[in-house]
Parts: sequence; structure tokens; C-alpha cells
Amino acid sequence: MALSASSFISHFPAVCPVKSVRLPPAFGNRHGVLSVKAEAASGIVLVEKSEADKVNRLKTSYYEKIVPLLKEEFNYTNLHQVPKIEKIVVNCGIGDAAQNSKGLDAAINDMALITGQRPVKTKAKNAIATFKIRENQTLGIAVTLRGNVMYAFLDRFINLGLPRTRDFQGVSPNSFDGHGNYSVGLKEQSVFPELSYDALGKPRGMDVCITTTAQTDKEAFKLLALMGMPFREGAGPATTVVRKKKLKSHHFNTKTKQKSRR
Repeated sequence: MALSASSFISHFPAVCPVKSVRLPPAFGNRHGVLSVKAEAASGIVLVEKSEADKVNRLKTSYYEKIVPLLKEEFNYTNLHQVPKIEKIVVNCGIGDAAQNSKGLDAAINDMALITGQRPVKTKAKNAIATFKIRENQTLGIAVTLRGNVMYAFLDRFINLGLPRTRDFQGVSPNSFDGHGNYSVGLKEQSVFPELSYDALGKPRGMDVCITTTAQTDKEAFKLLALMGMPFREGAGPATTVVRKKKLKSHHFNTKTKQKSRR
């Protein structure tokens, strides 16, 4: 069964992967289904046994559980003030895309398997002679996710991709841009189970940019934490630190001070 599934995916790389997996009774409960349980930073169970088989479980838990919690904590008067995820942009840089067309096609197929949507090629706007980059030269690929595909990818990214990362100790909470958007990078795409280990070629990384409608980083941090984003324990969004002006060498030179006094 596993061989037939892998051959089917290799022939049809654009097909979306299976969203639910059933395990034998020896590994699951009495019904033969593995009970999945994810807890947020505040100890709230987001995925219960009854929700394990739902296709859009993250989207359902957002509207049923996360929205009331955010509305109560931040005292929103209108339901439309509650922050939500607007889109997710996944991009991957390919430096040798101009010389290696087969590698570019393989990267596009891998990205389509991971996200469930075919990416587009990103090209250079200007020519840079130092890096040997010409105008309109292909430098990478990117895909923008919205709607149900966005929630499905975020669910697999949080519960499958990040925990399988080597020496994973949680994502940094200091990667917010000040306007409620969060960015995180992966060194290898092999953490996603959609990619076959035997078919992997050159290891590639990717960047995931989560755009939210939150006005502050604190609201966006709470939103992602309730969705199950594994932030490091005891950390929060960084506060702005006012740095002192760095003094140069002439500030400490006594001779220049004496000349200025004269």
C-alpha cells in the first residue's frame, strides 16, 4: 500500500496529500483512531478526540474557541476587530535556477506537494553585476495561500513540520515585524512527510511569512500561541529597546576637547 501511494504521488505531484491518517488499533484507541491532543501556552486543548478527523480542524477551532478568548482578553467591542490570519506566503530561494532547470522543476513539484498549490517563479527586478544577476532572471519560487488551503498548511506546519525539525526547542518570539506579521524559516523541507526521503535531492530551505490583521505584536503572538505555535517557554514578543548613541574615538580624546575650548 505504501509503495502504491508513493508511486501515485510521484506521477501526480500536484495532487493534495491525504489530510487524515488512521493507525491500527495497537497504536490508537479502541476505535482504531489515534487521539491527537495539542495544548496552547495557556493549557487550552485545541484538538480533541472528536475533532481529530475534521478536515479544517484549525479553522473550526479558531471560530469556536480562539475568537471568544481573544475577544474577552483584549475587550473587543466588534467581532471584526478580532485578529485573524489573512494569508501565508511561502518562498524558497534557488541560486542556480538559471543553470539548473531540472532542479527548478523539482523545487516547484516539492513546493506544490507541501502547500497543495503550485508556486510561481520569482524574478529579479534589477540587474546586480556583483552577484551576477541579470534583470528578469529567475531567483526562486513563492506561493501565497488563503482560505482553507492556508489553514490546512498551517496545521501541518505547526503539528508536523516544526516538531520534526532537528534539535527543535521552539520558534523565536522575536520574529514579529511590529505590525502583527510573523516570519519563520526552515533549513530543510524534508521535515514534511509529503516528501519522500529517497526522492530528495539537494536540501532546500524555505521561509514562511504569516500575515495577520492584528494591530500589535502582542495580539498576533496570542493568536498564534492559541493556534498551537510552539513558541519558546517564558518568552514573548520583544519590546522596543532605546539604545544609547555610540560614542566615537574623538569623544574620548582630551586634546580635541582642549582645542575646542580655546
